[in-house]
Amino acid sequence: MSSSEVKGRIKDDERTTRIHLTLFDRTKFLLLFALVFFILVWAAMADNPLLSFSDAATGAFTKRWWIVAIAAFEIVRQLHFLLAELLAPYHGVWVKYFALVDRVIHKLSDWTRYRISRVAKVLLFVALLAVVLGAVYKETPIKALFLAPKALWSALPMLGQLLFAVVFILIQFFAMFWFLSRGGIDTYFPDDVRTRFSDVWGQDHVLNRIRENLLFLESPEKIEDHGGYVPGGILLWGPPGTGKTLMAESMAGETGKPFVFVDPGAFNNMFFGVGVLKVKSLFRKLRKLALRYGGVVVFFDEADSLGNRGISVGGGAARSNPFSGACHGGNYLSSEASSLLAREAFVAGTAAGGGGGGGMGTLQALLTELSGLKKPRGFFNRVLRRALGMRPKNPPKYRILVVMATNMPEALDEALLRPGRIDRMYRVGYPSKAGRVRTYEGYLAKVSHSLTPEEIEKLATITPYSTGASIKDTINEALITAIRDGRTSIIWSDVIKAKQSKDLGPAEDVEYIDRERHAVAVHEACHGVMAHLIRRHMEIDLATIEKGSDYLGMVASIPPDDQFTRWKSEYEADILVSLASLAGERIFFNGDNSSGVSSDLETATTIASLMEGHWGMGSTISSHASNRRFEVGAPGGGKPRDAKEEATALRRALADRIEDNLSTLLTKAEEILNLNRGKVLSLAHALEQFKTLSGEDVEAVMNGGRGPLVDGAPYQSPENIAKIEQYHQSALAAHLEHRKPELSLPIF
Repeated sequence: MSSSEVKGRIKDDERTTRIHLTLFDRTKFLLLFALVFFILVWAAMADNPLLSFSDAATGAFTKRWWIVAIAAFEIVRQLHFLLAELLAPYHGVWVKYFALVDRVIHKLSDWTRYRISRVAKVLLFVALLAVVLGAVYKETPIKALFLAPKALWSALPMLGQLLFAVVFILIQFFAMFWFLSRGGIDTYFPDDVRTRFSDVWGQDHVLNRIRENLLFLESPEKIEDHGGYVPGGILLWGPPGTGKTLMAESMAGETGKPFVFVDPGAFNNMFFGVGVLKVKSLFRKLRKLALRYGGVVVFFDEADSLGNRGISVGGGAARSNPFSGACHGGNYLSSEASSLLAREAFVAGTAAGGGGGGGMGTLQALLTELSGLKKPRGFFNRVLRRALGMRPKNPPKYRILVVMATNMPEALDEALLRPGRIDRMYRVGYPSKAGRVRTYEGYLAKVSHSLTPEEIEKLATITPYSTGASIKDTINEALITAIRDGRTSIIWSDVIKAKQSKDLGPAEDVEYIDRERHAVAVHEACHGVMAHLIRRHMEIDLATIEKGSDYLGMVASIPPDDQFTRWKSEYEADILVSLASLAGERIFFNGDNSSGVSSDLETATTIASLMEGHWGMGSTISSHASNRRFEVGAPGGGKPRDAKEEATALRRALADRIEDNLSTLLTKAEEILNLNRGKVLSLAHALEQFKTLSGEDVEAVMNGGRGPLVDGAPYQSPENIAKIEQYHQSALAAHLEHRKPELSLPIF
């Protein structure tokens, strides 16, 4: 069931009637006016004991007739609101012809309107208080308002004044912690959140499960009447930008419940105990909102910031970047392999440290609040009923839906993830191809464009593992490109330029010297030829020798289909593509090689290590991870020196197997490149001439076809191949002698 097949909760601009007011909002001002009127009647009766209630009320009505007039106006206003809530034609006519004041007021921002209404309410309360004090003190309202504090102070005995001083000091102390515990928590009331499930694209499988949670939040009796309990905690985990926060917003929008957003750094404080106060204050607010509105949604963004108990933040652990270096090695791999390398580097860099945390006691306080233990509510219920020997009333069932989002679920404490706290965990992964198509269609519908459905599908194909955030950014960058070219409508070339800009980053405005340009081109051509000939699970997206911020050139590849398993042959192909740079430089530069192969070697070694020690793709079957976990060959049995020597021997044996595998694959890479020497030099020539080639252009050079930029036919001519070989020999001699090549780049 897709999101388009289920009708969600209507948005504000789709309503035909006014939003219904609660009973409290409808009667609060009338109750206030009634209270003031009866206080005035009581004051008149206190001054004249012979005065009856009816006479006192008549006198108050005569002297303070304006209070009754205001109350009557409020009654008329509420009747107007009630008619607008029940009758769509009445509301439509009012909005169309008479709601001039509302239209003027709504031109102001929400925050400005809120502050103006708050000031107006405070002024109304002060005015009514002044009237009441004037009647009590027999003074004018303004004078009575200023005399009230003096009269209150003079009436207090000395002991009361001392007690007030002590309480004032305590108030200062508590106020300091109260102010420190503020911030980081934002509350959005019903209909403040305009996001609906229809605004979340490409994650229908997750939305369908979330709908079930919302059904139980709206109608908990469907499960509680049968002996179950309502799941109260959801964890959304997955890569950044996949829509976890947007889903949480859509939950609040669909249910019409208050939405409380907890900032990731809300519980980080410099004083001990402030984080605990924030947790307690947060859940007090949640319970109040849940009782008033029948439920509340609280969202903890980046929940991994809560961290683990007893683990401090790693201070200076260096995190190696497996993709750094002259050649952008990560782009030769699939997204899974790249993510795996990044995670291995992260684990290695943080081995001595741990996850973050909100401070001592903060996580424990959060776990306690989530555990479901609820104390009796209210001072009278907790204290007075016990003093009278009565059992306190059981607390009500608070409908609180806790939603957490993280891209590092392994950093969360296990106690936090147990059932009863977090009942359901949903992975919000990269959208499938169909999801990417739907997401592109959604964002393209907001701008002017001329892309056909076939081009949108192709765009979804060449951008695997794109998230909703990255797709939105790509479309926005394409619009900027179109506007820069003097157009307001996006065309296909704008999207391709935007994609390349986001993938590669801005190219640096530098020019290689001739011999270095040729060396970089040969380096990348070796990657490209190997990827074209050997790797079938990936297609070349682009090849470039334009220098970027952290690379001299690259050959980026993409998977043609969504694939969820990887095979030994595919990883070996990845290693061959990575080792092609070292093999090629040694072949074409007489055994010499540059430092630009460093990141390629790191990539190849990491994959080979995991193949040999973890994935069962090497010469042995045992898992190196299990050997470490069960201390095979580690201290714990026999003499310490023997155990240490055994562990060292195991590590050396693993390292030898990895080296043997890499050496075998390097030899194979050299054989393949020697057999395809002409193709390597042809692709290097095309890169030197055009700097950046698409995947179609690379294939055109290899097969002699026609690409968007390159005509591959001249590269099938033996005479042209001979010219390219002569140019290479000239560049090789210039490389060895550190001079400019004698021959210029041939142009076909």
